[in-house]
Amino acid sequence: AMPPALKQLAGQIGELTSKHHVTIFSKTTCPFCRRVKSLFDSLHASYHCVELDQIDNGKEFQDALESMTGQRTVPNVFIGGKHIGGNDNCQELFSQRKLIGLLRTHGYQYDLIVVGGGSGGLAAAKEAAQLGAKVACFDFVMPTPTGTRWGLGGTCVNVGCIPKKLMHQAACLRESIADAASYGWEGIGAADSITANWATLRSAVQDHIGSLNWGYRVQLRTNKVEYQNRWACIVGPNQVIGRDRGGKETEYTAQKILVAVGERPNYPAGVLGAQELGITSDDLFSLDRPPGETVVVGASYVALECAGFLAAMGFKVHVVVRSILLRGFDQEMADLIGAYMSEHSGVKFIRPAVPVSLERDSSSGRINFKVSVTPADGGKPSQQVVQCDTVLFAIGRAPVFSQLGLESAGVSLSKAGRIVVNDADRTTCESIYAIGDAAEGRPQLTPAAIQAGRMLARRLYGGSAENCDYTGVPTTVFTPLEYSCCGLSEDAAMEKFGKDGVIVYHKNFNPLEWTVPHRPENACYMKLVCATAPGQEGREPILGMHYLGPNAGEVMQGFALGLKKGATKWDLDNTIGIHPTNAEWFTGLDVVKGSGVSAAATGC
Repeated sequence: AMPPALKQLAGQIGELTSKHHVTIFSKTTCPFCRRVKSLFDSLHASYHCVELDQIDNGKEFQDALESMTGQRTVPNVFIGGKHIGGNDNCQELFSQRKLIGLLRTHGYQYDLIVVGGGSGGLAAAKEAAQLGAKVACFDFVMPTPTGTRWGLGGTCVNVGCIPKKLMHQAACLRESIADAASYGWEGIGAADSITANWATLRSAVQDHIGSLNWGYRVQLRTNKVEYQNRWACIVGPNQVIGRDRGGKETEYTAQKILVAVGERPNYPAGVLGAQELGITSDDLFSLDRPPGETVVVGASYVALECAGFLAAMGFKVHVVVRSILLRGFDQEMADLIGAYMSEHSGVKFIRPAVPVSLERDSSSGRINFKVSVTPADGGKPSQQVVQCDTVLFAIGRAPVFSQLGLESAGVSLSKAGRIVVNDADRTTCESIYAIGDAAEGRPQLTPAAIQAGRMLARRLYGGSAENCDYTGVPTTVFTPLEYSCCGLSEDAAMEKFGKDGVIVYHKNFNPLEWTVPHRPENACYMKLVCATAPGQEGREPILGMHYLGPNAGEVMQGFALGLKKGATKWDLDNTIGIHPTNAEWFTGLDVVKGSGVSAAATGC
């Protein structure tokens, strides 16, 4: 039998472990005690700590603990009144993803509700669940004005990066087939006899997307994330109303809510017939007919990418541009892209111009698209009518918050209409977070949203304190001549450091593969934007890298690591290139822009 004194202490221990969900019996000098407390601190778990070396009867407490649990050493941890053990036991529970569940005391249905089943939302949901959190993911696609819907996975998978890249690949294949005769291949026929079958391409692309949709469903189920195909309306800091297609509403609660709803394409305001007769990229990739002659409205990367692959497939393409191409990107590179598309891809640019109206032609059934065009001399605009089969609007994107209920939870929006967040992705409501395109100041890129989602889950449930680093994020525009960049544009560098604070190294180059079929010379271009370093010429810090040519994304991805690590011009010059490749030209750029020395390609 336990001695009376120990029995009394055992009763006190029982009271403490019942009163506090987590109780740690510790000693201030014990490194293992410090480790276990650090673990609970990293998980934002409150605990009651009894420092046995700071109380008079600490030894007697330790005797009682040994009698009760069979463990004399510290730390001695109890959770929910149940004896867990020491530091090793707690660390093992954490590594097994079981500790989060034991620490749960909030009383809500879920630890985390994710609103949005796109790339960022899915990444956060899966990561949180793998760390032991109880997670639900809500995803519901509102149909486009033409009725287009899609499955789980968000914009990138269904109506963005994935189908775009596949159709861009179809366009690249046409060029490769056209080159084949120059390389000795026979029986292919003339380049202008090659035709694309839209129905075959669309079906193949949609089949692949369907497999991805199914894969995401399986991944959620495997990771024990509860998938809710419902529209989510946030009605409080911890409450969500889920509405299914039939209009039935159900309330759900969670300790934390993550908004990852992405964006949808804009339609132009005040343009008659825009929504009735026009489409967006949300509709294009599943269009049940060949687009035919197409007018693309906009100068965004979406506009130019779509215009590029449609033209390669043999469709006549016009691009209506209000002002500049690729706003936010390096403007020299943007102009080179426009020139290449105009001269070599057969795309006709109408600029500067704005849309006026769309009307269905009663005799032909085609669309009469009216635009207002400003003359090059800046004179009075005149109206032109382009008859076409499809009008594709690609004039930007915006998050759709009208039915999300953010104001009910005290979530603030920026002047640009996006969610205000801090560096840790927390909104103005303490329990609500936001990532991806819907959050203010974040790169509107799929990999950035995925990284942010994973890192947020790790901060909430994995003991991490690391925020997502959005500096030096590389990106690629999949136009006919691909463009990839990382870091500052030349324009942004000049604005930030002044003309005297920037030096640019540049070069045109001819891909070896282009020489045999005699593709355009000096069309490809690269440049390094560097900060001047007086007295250290040739060792300037690199501010930005820009590449216009084949396989741009594959070229830039590796260099992005160098920029992330603070690479200088000398680091590139001191790197031996892989020959013969296009990327190797970055390791020997020696022409300074503005020096008067030609940057044209010479030799191999």
